[in-house]
Amino acid sequence: MTIREVGAAAGVSTSTVSRVLNGTAKVDPSLVQRVHDAVADLGYRPNAAAQGLARGEAGAIGVLVPDLANPYFPDILKAVSSVARTHGRRVMIMESDENAASEYEYAQDLMRCCDGVLLCSTRMDRASLVDLTLQGSPMVMVNRMVPGLSTPSVSVDFYGGMTLVCGHLAQLGHRRVAYLSGPEASWANAERVRAFAAAAAFGLDITVVPCGSTTRHGYEAIASLPDAGITAIVAYNDLVALGAMAGFEERGVRVPDDMSVIGCDNLSLDRMPSSGRLLTTVSGPRDQLGRQAAERLELFMTSEPDSEPLLIPMELVIRDTSVPPGTTRPSHTP
Repeated sequence: MTIREVGAAAGVSTSTVSRVLNGTAKVDPSLVQRVHDAVADLGYRPNAAAQGLARGEAGAIGVLVPDLANPYFPDILKAVSSVARTHGRRVMIMESDENAASEYEYAQDLMRCCDGVLLCSTRMDRASLVDLTLQGSPMVMVNRMVPGLSTPSVSVDFYGGMTLVCGHLAQLGHRRVAYLSGPEASWANAERVRAFAAAAAFGLDITVVPCGSTTRHGYEAIASLPDAGITAIVAYNDLVALGAMAGFEERGVRVPDDMSVIGCDNLSLDRMPSSGRLLTTVSGPRDQLGRQAAERLELFMTSEPDSEPLLIPMELVIRDTSVPPGTTRPSHTP
């Protein structure tokens, strides 16, 4: 079924059918009704992409993420997709594979074929972000804030979340702690480190250990821990925490009896296979993060951007893997 057949059935030109379906110009109400009647009678379904192009829109938003294998992002993408559907838009997703150098090019690709772009946990430098902002395409940053940049941003309060962790460890009686650090270019990681820099106020001495963002990174980082005195580790995310726990288990270090472990993000990958103990972590609502970011982008695309940064609080989720140092707990019976 084509637009020409709709025009023939309605007794109007194809250009009139196009104007009615795309809403690009005023058409006599009687002709509008005839076109709609013909569409219904013939079962014609207009091409959404073509309609968008006629209005100067792509009908889609783009999302750039650093790693699709990271279970942190699906909940965000699901929420973004839900918001996009309510506004009649599709979602295009690209992955940078944790390569900050490629993000600028990928973001430009999305800008060329989408009405707006969400940059999730972007690693690119400030100069590249400034340049993207100047290109005029609506853009919202997720889990990244840049002082002095007017681009709207929605982020989890990682600084506040790690402050909660510091308070928890101090209350338990820990004094020497190691932090398994995330990707070097990650703003979220920098916020964590910034919180740990103030940890002396809690009586904590925190050593930052280079690590990464995956389970294997956490497993391998155990070999780099200081030799003596560490009674707790905080991991960049739950994946790193699980890898570290596996490494401790191989070395005969009991979690949490000998070593407390705290993750971040509450990824639900929280059960240690051999012991069944649940991971203490800090949680930020990823669905809320995705919804808020998508709504801000929609606002940017249709009216005026809200440039006031939005910070979403984190919650400390205390489970089995954080206890006072030297605590011996009953063995777990499956």
